[in-house]
Amino acid sequence: MEARNLTEQLKRYFGFDTFKGDQEAIIRNVLAGKDTFVLMPTGGGKSLCYQLPALLMEGTAIVISPLIALMKNQVDAIRMVSEDDGIAHFINSSLTKAEIDKAKADIRDGRTKLLYVAPESLTKEENVDFLRTVKISFYAVDEAHCISEWGHDFRPEYRKIRPIVQNIGVAPIIALTATATDKVRGDIMKNLGMVGATEFKSSFNRPNLYYGIRTKTADVDKDIVRFIRQHQGKSGIIYCLSRKKVEELAEFLQVNKINAKPYHAGMDAQQRNETQDDFIMERIDVIVATIAFGMGIDKPDVRFVIHYDIPKSLEGYYQETGRAGRDGGEGLCITYYARKDLQKLEKFMEGKPLNEQDIGRQLLQETAAYAESSVCRRKMLLHYFGETYNVENCGNCDNCLHPHERIEAGEQLVKVLKVVRDVKENFKIPHIVDVLVGRSTEEVLAHKHNQLASFGIGDDTPPRFWNAVIRQGLLAGYLRKEVENYGLIKLTNPGWLFMRSPQPFYIIEDRDFTDADYELASTAALDETLLAMLRDLRRSIARRLNKAPYLIFQDSALEDMATMYPITIEELLNIQGISEGKAKRFGKEVCALIAKHCKENEIDRPDNLRVRSSAKDNKSKLKVMIIQKIDLKVDLEDIADACNLEFEELLDEMESIVYCGMKLNIDYYLDEMMDEDELADIYAYFEEAETDDLDEALDELSDYDEDNIRLVRIKFYSENAN
Repeated sequence: MEARNLTEQLKRYFGFDTFKGDQEAIIRNVLAGKDTFVLMPTGGGKSLCYQLPALLMEGTAIVISPLIALMKNQVDAIRMVSEDDGIAHFINSSLTKAEIDKAKADIRDGRTKLLYVAPESLTKEENVDFLRTVKISFYAVDEAHCISEWGHDFRPEYRKIRPIVQNIGVAPIIALTATATDKVRGDIMKNLGMVGATEFKSSFNRPNLYYGIRTKTADVDKDIVRFIRQHQGKSGIIYCLSRKKVEELAEFLQVNKINAKPYHAGMDAQQRNETQDDFIMERIDVIVATIAFGMGIDKPDVRFVIHYDIPKSLEGYYQETGRAGRDGGEGLCITYYARKDLQKLEKFMEGKPLNEQDIGRQLLQETAAYAESSVCRRKMLLHYFGETYNVENCGNCDNCLHPHERIEAGEQLVKVLKVVRDVKENFKIPHIVDVLVGRSTEEVLAHKHNQLASFGIGDDTPPRFWNAVIRQGLLAGYLRKEVENYGLIKLTNPGWLFMRSPQPFYIIEDRDFTDADYELASTAALDETLLAMLRDLRRSIARRLNKAPYLIFQDSALEDMATMYPITIEELLNIQGISEGKAKRFGKEVCALIAKHCKENEIDRPDNLRVRSSAKDNKSKLKVMIIQKIDLKVDLEDIADACNLEFEELLDEMESIVYCGMKLNIDYYLDEMMDEDELADIYAYFEEAETDDLDEALDELSDYDEDNIRLVRIKFYSENAN
């Protein structure tokens, strides 16, 4: 077909004047009856690559798609380009017998150009028998990464596609995916029997997407509410790993007047369809979902994608973030990360076959390296997919907008290269790091690498630093990761040359995500000037009342105030640790100070400050239970058992209760369990101390048990602050 005619057909069916990227070349390849492999990022126009040739060719194209929920939307979209609804159908388990019969009749009559089926439906004997009687123009395998065990969304049914095609009748195949490493790409083509296929690989770069990693803290839910309020009325997706968290977070957003709904595989099909339609039709702004949502979702104006939990792989991350800004407009991709989440994901893998565990861990290590790196996120992401990005600063990721200091590490890179050489280029990054730092692991000893001259040559530097050198050595092209033996590190020609003749080599150290990151509130937006003023005010009030400053407000409360700028008593009550009593006694002075500071410095306060707790907040129920049982003088160990808590966790809850202004009378327990002199000594310490910091108390009261110190601190705070 001539170029002019093909463009005319594009205009006729889809209303576009020109093709995007490789679309025209791909369509011509399909029209010529050749096998075609398409690697194109989300938003690049993949579906047009099989829809237009299907409309132009004789027969029916079979489109194999993994999600039943999306087939109806795709069929509806195709029907919009034609006057005949019979032009496209889907066959899956959601249809009645009459609906299936109607679809088959349209296919027999030659009216249907596109038939969407799930791989499970394709294997059914009655469907195979029927399709044998049909003229098939070609097979389109959408979301083809599902074929590969190395892909982020492996589905065993996809491995059966080739035998089914042989059974129905051979025709050309077009396989399409938005995310695939070289390893995954080879796996797809081999499994589909399309080794000689023409390949079309578009750039993975999405310049309009902003990539950012935030430390996951105990206040992550509130942080998300504040973020959404700053982007009021915009469409967004929030991904969570568990169905439980999806339900909880959706409820939390609803309580805070955010138009959100949950979506996960545990809901019935009708609920999922309704929620998806509500999102596409803009009846809701935010969808909180597991990764069951979104594959192939055709909504161009999703403005943000938030990952509540770190994804299991960079393929998954890329595909999910790729749902933002498909129209080329704003697309904010925010991920919350804590090392504890990695441990949870690794635990989920236990019990799976060893091969799957190994693959899963390697994919997870890549994601963790991406999250912890201080290098341009775009550069790292594109490198993972085999694409070189030569721009030094992309200007649209957190690391480029807030660059870290670069340090010279040429000498360290030489050490890495020597270890890779000495282990015969036959090991992965963790093993190389073990040899560098001189760690005699089982694997190191088994290969006698503890006897190498290079064993321990980097023992003066922590493993985290060596990981950064290796990753950035890969980005710079001195090392490469072997595709077939996934993860093995090899030397490149420039790497061999660098070893012989070192040059300056600058790296940026990775971020240090400690376990404490999960617990501490983020202070990224902390106003240090206001914090200092609030501390002065606290000191002044404390002197006036002859009380320790921390009894007036705790540091965490001041930090929240210096982040959220409350200027009314109602807003002040939303600060963690501010009781009604404290708000009434000290709120006028505090709010006046903050309001004056905001006015003088022209500060835009966060819109709609209030962040409400969920109506069904289990934490609140737990606190009420603890207060009631202490009022009844129940033994604290028995309370811990009744609440299914460790004793230390019970103390955490009790501290939270008294810090929020409630009194707890635990004299009955202390009188029974503690020596009178010990209690008096600890109490006297807190009367004199400048701070209630536990670490300082443990240093000063080193002869006493930590639990007892905490209990007396609870008594002291309850009696003096509330």
